[in-house]
Amino acid sequence: MARSRRGRGRVPATAAAPVDGGLAELVPDPDRPRAWSLLLDGRPQSHVDLDDPARLSFPYQRALGHVVDLAAPPGRPVRAVHLGGGAFTLARYAAATRPRSTQQVAEVDGPLVEFVRRELPLRPADRIRVRHGDARAVLGKVPDGWADLVIADVFDGARTPAHLTSAEFLAEARRALGPGGLYAANIADGAPLAHLRAQVATARGVFAELCLTADQAVLRGRRFGNAVLLAADRELPLAELARRAAGGPEPARVLHGRALAEFAAGAAAVTDATAAPSPEPPAAVFARGRD
Repeated sequence: MARSRRGRGRVPATAAAPVDGGLAELVPDPDRPRAWSLLLDGRPQSHVDLDDPARLSFPYQRALGHVVDLAAPPGRPVRAVHLGGGAFTLARYAAATRPRSTQQVAEVDGPLVEFVRRELPLRPADRIRVRHGDARAVLGKVPDGWADLVIADVFDGARTPAHLTSAEFLAEARRALGPGGLYAANIADGAPLAHLRAQVATARGVFAELCLTADQAVLRGRRFGNAVLLAADRELPLAELARRAAGGPEPARVLHGRALAEFAAGAAAVTDATAAPSPEPPAAVFARGRD
């Protein structure tokens, strides 16, 4: 592991270490003394504030945070499965906003887990258990109906692996959810949005209800970015979700019902036999940071 000083005074050092996914760096936030951005090979992955874990900086993180907020009545503990670890931002968020929640995090990059846990330790009281392994394999070991919430935010480099995009994978997530449970996924795509449309079509074949939250420019294919898919076998909190999405610092739109069906029209569901990784983002995406 290497450290480099940035400036003078009390600005903390950047921490860096080689991991399976490349070079991991934790870069200090110049405006917040215990906040950090996680980069892999220079690409922003997540941001976490240890003094305020309920503060979510990236738009996609805030969209997933809304899902955590609406998964159950305010403050009630939940049982959550996070597929993809990163800096454990969403798990820390759930622990801060829903104390006594029980959470499992699946992360395939063992050295990354060790690096983040060493530099940004998890609190034992937060009840976050990190499992080293492939996300789908870890999900397969979750007991039937155990989870209130399954969040998929998995990237190999900048692409979601193919085996985490199929109907069979979504069926595993549905199996792990209890009655009323929510499944949410961070999906990255750009024009012509073939991947995103296919993911919507795939989820429609597995879950009874779903919606999609994204910036209007992403939904229209004007730029590459992130969208959050939410699915369940119960009525979704659409009105509150739309209010939160529209009222954030970077307003987003929530598609559901007919509008979502029109968005995904003509797209075929993805199976294990046809699955492919999500598309590689253009270089310009990393110049502006994660959406």
